[in-house]
Amino acid sequence: MGQFKIRGAPVGRAAIMLAVMASMGGFIFGYDTGQISDILLMEDFLQRFATCGDPNDASTCHFNTWIEGLIVALLSVGTAIGALIGAPTADFFGRRIAMSIECAVFSIGVLIQVTAFRAWYQIMIGRFISGLGVGALSAAVPLYQAECAPKQLRGTLTGTYQLFITFGILVAYCISIGTRETYNSASWRIVIAIGLVWALILGVGILFMPESPRWLLKRGRAAEAERSIARVRGFKVEDRDDHVIRDLHEMQDSVKYEQSMSKAGWLDCFRPQRKTLYRTLLGMSLQSLQQLTGANYFFYYGATIFNSVGIEDSFVTQIILGAVNFGCTFLGLYVMERFGRRIPLMVGGVWQAIWLFIFAAAGTARDPRLPENQGIGKLMIVSACLFILGYASTWAPGIWILIGETFPTRTRAKQGALATASNWVSFANRILSCEFN
Repeated sequence: MGQFKIRGAPVGRAAIMLAVMASMGGFIFGYDTGQISDILLMEDFLQRFATCGDPNDASTCHFNTWIEGLIVALLSVGTAIGALIGAPTADFFGRRIAMSIECAVFSIGVLIQVTAFRAWYQIMIGRFISGLGVGALSAAVPLYQAECAPKQLRGTLTGTYQLFITFGILVAYCISIGTRETYNSASWRIVIAIGLVWALILGVGILFMPESPRWLLKRGRAAEAERSIARVRGFKVEDRDDHVIRDLHEMQDSVKYEQSMSKAGWLDCFRPQRKTLYRTLLGMSLQSLQQLTGANYFFYYGATIFNSVGIEDSFVTQIILGAVNFGCTFLGLYVMERFGRRIPLMVGGVWQAIWLFIFAAAGTARDPRLPENQGIGKLMIVSACLFILGYASTWAPGIWILIGETFPTRTRAKQGALATASNWVSFANRILSCEFN
């Protein structure tokens, strides 16, 4: 079996394939995040679903703020609910089967959106259902990766989830700019429908990956757990390699200890023993703060923002932001491994605050739409790019890595679900409060 050494320990190719395949859940998340920003400005989409002065002239079409807010935010409402459902689903069916089911739910939401004709609420409902699948995946994928990855690669492989989120955002921007000149419903239907391809890749591909050995041990399937560990380490079960046996025994001891205690319920996530409450609140706080940085505001509304300040081609601006986001996530994986977790988060938070302040100040000090203030728009683009640089290299991958490392196995699925749901609730609350005020 294919194998290489990491820090002196054997790692199989299956570990890399597992991380990449599972991270398609992040790609789906990113793709769904990135597509709506450009779709909201596409002419056919506006003429079908917005309020128009002249139905034949897209320049007279505008969304009511509350309708636009619902279309954007209902995805996040769905993901918040899906994240909570994802924990019991992953525990009951196993990590792989659960992810396949969640891809099917996402696909149903996509089909509802693609078949919309004039009813904006059909788009909203479709995004809500897609959100259920995305949210459940966002809880299941980091959990699966953390339980399967060798400890020598756990941080990096868990961080690939965020890398694929940024890749999905960038791909959505690129596809949108390729279809925007199509002045019919294909301009936005194609962008949405392509999401079915990503769901099919993950939903089928994950079934060929090894199951979580921790989940198998909790079900009393030790032989299958050993086979799963051997695949990840690059050995055959018959080899009886010391690394495989050691990993198996460590997991067995951990699972036995947790099973000696009563079965974990939701309330157990909030008990002070063994810092369980602290870990739960830490995960929820970090996920909420990741949203409160404001990064997703650029990904959901970036095209609208830059269009409103006089940038001629806001679609291209979105691709620039997406490319910076994707490229700097590679830097983030290195930073989190080289400098630990706390220091990058502290430095990244200060960096983002500085450039977000400059972005906001530039946009309010002078009207960037006036010809004499064209430099203001460019300053806003530069500030946004430098803000995204700080986000992508620290807070974006760092939070998902921490979520995979922080929780004990007994309550990991439920604590991960609570933390992930906090991420989505924070974003939905920000969007809805902005649109309805």
